[in-house]
Amino acid sequence: MSSTADTAAPAATQGPPAPAPRGGRGAGPARRGGSVRTHHLAGWLFSTPFLVLFAVFMALPIVATLLMSFTDFGLANVTHPFDAKFIGLDNYVNLFQDDKFLKSLFNTGYFVVVGVPVTITAGLLVAVLLNNGIDRARTFFRVGFYAPVVTTIVAVAVVWRFVLDPSDGLVAGLFDAVGLTSPDFLGNEHLAMPSMIAMAVWRNVGNVMVLLIAGLQAIPQEVREAAKLDGAGAFQELRRITVPLLRPTLLYSTVITTIGFLNVFEEPFVMTQGGPNNSTLTVSLDMYKEGFNFFHMGYASAMAYVLFIVIMAITVLQLRLLKDNTK
Repeated sequence: MSSTADTAAPAATQGPPAPAPRGGRGAGPARRGGSVRTHHLAGWLFSTPFLVLFAVFMALPIVATLLMSFTDFGLANVTHPFDAKFIGLDNYVNLFQDDKFLKSLFNTGYFVVVGVPVTITAGLLVAVLLNNGIDRARTFFRVGFYAPVVTTIVAVAVVWRFVLDPSDGLVAGLFDAVGLTSPDFLGNEHLAMPSMIAMAVWRNVGNVMVLLIAGLQAIPQEVREAAKLDGAGAFQELRRITVPLLRPTLLYSTVITTIGFLNVFEEPFVMTQGGPNNSTLTVSLDMYKEGFNFFHMGYASAMAYVLFIVIMAITVLQLRLLKDNTK
């Protein structure tokens, strides 16, 4: 009897079971789900100002331009946009029957095919020299080469127009000093486009230089030292070491430079207005004239989308051709 009572006594003194702690195992997923939803909501709230601005000033104009390219939208439709007549693909068909547009497309291609390789090559040479060949005043030279990039393009174009002026320009003064007559660089049909390409190269070399200097500084110094120990000269090092290791940076520089050159507008607009004889008329300038001078806005919208397709196609082609070499 005593042993049975002694055994039951501890069980009687234990009392009711303790309640489960708050926030236990069952409440964990619900709390985590609420926290994730709160973070998502906060992210959307912080993104709302950008999304509103993007929708109003980017997305809606892009969609509106696409719709306009299928209409005869003109000056009369500015106040009554829904009165524009739907004409399907007529604008796109007429573009490729327009000699002026085909001329602007050719000029833009000429500007890109000549200007981009020269810009990338000059930027690479300047970057290599500033990274390896110049020890003193290196920062001064870097700032000097980069200064045209941050200078307003309109100001640069005005200065170059003065420099190339055949009567009072700086180049004319140099020709006069040696007893020669300066050619009219911007008034000559064969010299106007090369003159603009020279200005564009001068202005964009600094941007390519900065990108390639960053790439050069990422190349391990041990690789360069090993090449020198193997007897590699400066040109062999550039060809065998520097350029292969810079291919990702060269790819990026080539793509963004090509996109910028395809969109060329300010240079011909300020310097030549597309002349002489449409020899410097580019697609962007032709689009501007059709839209804001002649108010053929539907036609200009079709030009914009043709240029967009060309930029996308060339960019994809460059990425596929050059990216294979970066692996």
